Amino acid sequence: MTMTMHKLTAGDGYQYLVRQVAAVDSTQRGSAALTDYYTAKGESPGRWAGSGSLAEVASAQARSVSAEDLAEVWAVPAGSPVSEAQMRALFGEGLHPNADAIAAYVTARGVHGMAAAEAAKIGRSFYIRDGETTFIRALAVAYREHNEAAGQAWNAPIDADTRAVIRTALAREKFEQQYGRPPADDRELTGFIARETRARTTAVAGYDLTFSPVKSVSALWAIAPRDVATTVEQAHDAAIADTLAWLESNAAFTRSGTNGVAQVDTTGLIGTAFTHRDSRAGDPDLHTHVAISNKVATVSADGVMRWLALDGQPVHRFTVAASELYNTRLEAHLGQRLGLRFAEAPADRGKRPVREIVGIRPELMSAWSSRRAAIEARTADLAKQFQATHGREPTHVEAIALAQQATLETREAKHEPRSVAEQRHTWRGQAIEVLGGARELTAMLGEVLAAAAQQIEQVDQEWVSARAEQVIAAVSQSRATWQRHHVLAEAQRVVRGSGHASDDSLAERITDAALDEP
Repeated sequence: MTMTMHKLTAGDGYQYLVRQVAAVDSTQRGSAALTDYYTAKGESPGRWAGSGSLAEVASAQARSVSAEDLAEVWAVPAGSPVSEAQMRALFGEGLHPNADAIAAYVTARGVHGMAAAEAAKIGRSFYIRDGETTFIRALAVAYREHNEAAGQAWNAPIDADTRAVIRTALAREKFEQQYGRPPADDRELTGFIARETRARTTAVAGYDLTFSPVKSVSALWAIAPRDVATTVEQAHDAAIADTLAWLESNAAFTRSGTNGVAQVDTTGLIGTAFTHRDSRAGDPDLHTHVAISNKVATVSADGVMRWLALDGQPVHRFTVAASELYNTRLEAHLGQRLGLRFAEAPADRGKRPVREIVGIRPELMSAWSSRRAAIEARTADLAKQFQATHGREPTHVEAIALAQQATLETREAKHEPRSVAEQRHTWRGQAIEVLGGARELTAMLGEVLAAAAQQIEQVDQEWVSARAEQVIAAVSQSRATWQRHHVLAEAQRVVRGSGHASDDSLAERITDAALDEP
């Protein structure tokens, strides 16, 4: 189970949201609306999420508007469907999600030009720079001139060695123009090329938080009776809502004052949630992308509301703690609603054990992990190549880079999306084949849904103190210094492992005890 985070930039970030998130990684949408895509492919539309700022966007720049018009034009109700126009406005341009409707409303009432544009603003609009650098444009010209000199078409392919020679010569020329001297050595020249070919940064539009349960949850959801599958998805959604509420309380801040000296509270987060059903390989993979907007509202002591940028540092810092909270709340909701039990499954050396649903067969989870298996196999090959080339094992940072390279190299073309009925029919057939028959599948589901309740220890102050010592020992083993969120993340793991996932305050109690003075 994980919650990962990916930064979204204005412009490119909006395109990522539409093509990779909202349209389920489809690159063939063309100009079709998202509503058409959902209808044609049987996908669930995105929905608005976030408990705080959704109420605030309804009042932004609209104090003189009637309550009826406010509700019809400005309001963005939590849980309502997300349109492509709304995504373009909020994540692409930094405007109110209903910017188009607001502009039409004020224009019809005689407001035009800059005044009409101001009506749809929530703080500053995003500044988007040209992603193509001067050096890249000059390099394109150099490639074209090379082809023309060789009597080739202007866009004829150029072999890698020749491209490298042209790029190096141009880089030396640009370096001398900029610094008034030649580069001192190849390292300085290489660094210059890396800087000059890196796309210029643009405003941060938000963050894509991806919530993915362990494989056994997706497997049960894929083959269980429809009412059970619906309950699994509801538990997943509830765990996400719990996690977002916690992030709003603990990480939804902005900066104010000179150079952002003061960290201040906000009214909450604006988010769009898109739930997907499968992996690129077509395996069951229930997961949800929640795109959190960088726009947040803060109310000063005199009652004035301002729209500023979300302080990204707490969001980054609390990612692991939020991920562990999602894991705990998901186990709690599934235990309360379906009586499911989780237990640690064997893990590879050096990795933490993963908690899977008791009764789901390992061979079924393995069969539905083809994407991960391909990535891990390619990562192992790249690690061997690295060791042969450099005479040492890759560092942690280098290993992450190799894993990212493996992910890209093994990336298959996304299959044509299928309806829920088509997917469930396919997955049931695959499960029957893996398990050996329909009777075996039915027996497995019966075992999963009738698991005996776990016997758990009674929680008292002595128990909390003992768990607090266990948490500090685990944290200190992995890092020399730590902060509260590191302790809280480990406390969440202890709570799950002890069978107390349904106690939503226990991890905080353990954390408080762990950080008390001796």
